[in-house]
Amino acid sequence: MVYGVRMNVLVTGAGGFIGQALASALLHDPRVSQLTLTDVFKPYLPSSSTSHNVSVRCIKADLTSVETCESLFAYDLTVVYLLHGLMSGATEANLELGLKVNVDSTRQILDRLRRVNPGVKVIFTSSIAVYGPPEGINKVVTEQTTPLPGSSYGAQKLIAETLLNDYSRRGLIDGRIMRLPTVVVRPRAPSGAASSFASGIFREPLKGEKSVLPVSKELEMWVCSPRTVVKNLVRARDVPKEKFPDRTRVVNLPGLTVSIREMLEALKRVGGDEVLKLIEEKKDEAIEKIVETWAARFDTSRAKTLGFEEDGTFEETLRAYIEDYSKNSGQS
Repeated sequence: MVYGVRMNVLVTGAGGFIGQALASALLHDPRVSQLTLTDVFKPYLPSSSTSHNVSVRCIKADLTSVETCESLFAYDLTVVYLLHGLMSGATEANLELGLKVNVDSTRQILDRLRRVNPGVKVIFTSSIAVYGPPEGINKVVTEQTTPLPGSSYGAQKLIAETLLNDYSRRGLIDGRIMRLPTVVVRPRAPSGAASSFASGIFREPLKGEKSVLPVSKELEMWVCSPRTVVKNLVRARDVPKEKFPDRTRVVNLPGLTVSIREMLEALKRVGGDEVLKLIEEKKDEAIEKIVETWAARFDTSRAKTLGFEEDGTFEETLRAYIEDYSKNSGQS
């Protein structure tokens, strides 16, 4: 098959779990000719990508540095994925660092791109944390729901969203803002995210290790599997800009509303009674305070109209995790 213009893609935060999974997908995309992976440490090539025809650069980069951004974000980029950021728990603990990484570096990158590469596609991974707590039981959130973040992380994501929307309105960039559900199960060690437990209570027990549940079993969460999130991040690149509504590039990506209790029931069906015994209930008020501010029910009509993929059941998510990562849990 003959393809048109080949893509030169750059991914920030590429050393993280989602960054590595996205990189793997891009390396097997025949439309991609060049791929730059960058993080605060030199990212590895995904272990699943042993054969590809893409020219790849893996670069250690401090994106809070003006000089670094000027050298990294060049004239010939086709698509930029902004996945870097300080996570929710770490941001709440360190406001100054959160502002520097989540706000200042994002503006620095966008300002560089609008000057040297106007109109470039920029896919930004935002979060449902921008909304804050819902205004009532079973309240369904849409892109029109007023964001009122209940955490510094959510506030900083919203600031970055506003810049992307405005720069897109002005034709300076072609922004696409993807509000991600909580992604589970993540295969690596716990991160600075307040939602890290939502992976740990499955990842560790499935390895025969103990884990702590710091929130109520009745807590509901809006979650999505890694497989579906990566497919939708690729899809975000391919949506024609004319398909987005006027004045906004925000999309709530599809997910699944599920309680912790329902998640654990799925774990029991997949792993048996023994894995549940490895989970200790131990409340952490700091974590619960953050996670309780996140909405759990979303109308994703816009995403479906734009061709984004829906997720399966949570049991299917667990089985996919075992297939993709559990046997090689030390790999990305």
